[in-house]
Amino acid sequence: MLQEKIEGILDEVLGDRKSLFLISCEVGAGHIIKIVLDGDNGVNLKDCIDVSRAVEGQLDRDELDFSLEVTSAGATSPLIVPRQYKKNLGRKLSIKTLQQHFEGNLTAADANMITLEWKSREPKPVGKGKVTVKNKKDIPIEEIEEAKVVIKF
Repeated sequence: MLQEKIEGILDEVLGDRKSLFLISCEVGAGHIIKIVLDGDNGVNLKDCIDVSRAVEGQLDRDELDFSLEVTSAGATSPLIVPRQYKKNLGRKLSIKTLQQHFEGNLTAADANMITLEWKSREPKPVGKGKVTVKNKKDIPIEEIEEAKVVIKF
């Protein structure tokens, strides 16, 4: 019941801010509410404050004692919703599926599929030495176990 009420409030608040989207909303024991946001252009502190105030303003503390935390998805957080892939086009991702692990540049993404591209050194078909080969892999989002942006320093 509380979960549904909060999700309704978030739908309304995020409906006014088209660049923001919900990653997760959890209500834990003791009414600890944790909301994680992401945005097409990132999430700033003001966005978190505005969402926090909107949710808190529509919940009655006299009726319900709760704790509220609104955060943004961190740089090292896994990608969870398809919209996060679109936001990260052109970046290097590490993808784990049940069968394989891939690391490459995200070149395409839609609601169902992503495309990774990477280069590898492979033995020449004839003779000694190696040749650089360009690889491309389409991966259905439903098969992805974990996806993270590879951060370079």
